[in-house]
Amino acid sequence: MRCLFCKQDSSGSKSVEHVVPESLWNTQHILPRGVVCDSCNNYFARKVEKPFLDSPAISRLRFTQVIPNKRGRVPPSEALLLPGFPVVAYREASTPYILSLQTSPEALNHIANNKRSTLLLPVTAKPPENRTVSRFLAKMAIEAMALRLLEQPDGISYLIDEPQLDPLRNFVRRGQPQEWPHHARRIYDTDRELLDLDGHSYQTVHEFDYLVTKKQEWYFIFALFGLELAINIGGPEVDGYLEWLRENKERSPLYSGKNAP
Repeated sequence: MRCLFCKQDSSGSKSVEHVVPESLWNTQHILPRGVVCDSCNNYFARKVEKPFLDSPAISRLRFTQVIPNKRGRVPPSEALLLPGFPVVAYREASTPYILSLQTSPEALNHIANNKRSTLLLPVTAKPPENRTVSRFLAKMAIEAMALRLLEQPDGISYLIDEPQLDPLRNFVRRGQPQEWPHHARRIYDTDRELLDLDGHSYQTVHEFDYLVTKKQEWYFIFALFGLELAINIGGPEVDGYLEWLRENKERSPLYSGKNAP
């Protein structure tokens, strides 16, 4: 076996690779051992996924939606207890409707001496840097291709030896070129709820697919709680995606064409 990214022998690798990180509730889209070597797997966890997951906006999203990491821990959130006590709020996936607060003795005295206390939680937070998002998308784009070709004879070997993927591979592994733009927009509300056939409500955490334009440009489209992100697999530009959106009345590829409801 060879690694999908560094192309080195990976037959001794022990780690599976999550296309979408476990810390975004992914338990299904997983590549078996050896498709991504342990060295690349560890590097991506530290240098590609962690900067995205630990960014204030994504940490805030994971706190709000109670998404634990692989160790079961939900990121905490800074908050403010009126009239002005800073606190840190914690949530547990097992008891999502309960908040635990870490604060000062003065704040505890205030709570004890007042019948009501108001806690303010931040609504917005700083998003990850564009380059961080693009590298995160690029990694998933290549791995999602491998996921689709797992059952095809020589499918993974084809991806490894495909020279058109080398620039994107290099961007993921080494961060070169310095910039690889992506497109971002919101296609539905973060808290959107849908009903299944039994009438139970659910949310869409993440979804992804590929778009091939009339000019044969390939785009990877990923949505996280309604935030749609798109990256060009073949080169560092998104003009073709903007053109496709104009031609298709701004509909998302995730909800049009073969994906139309």
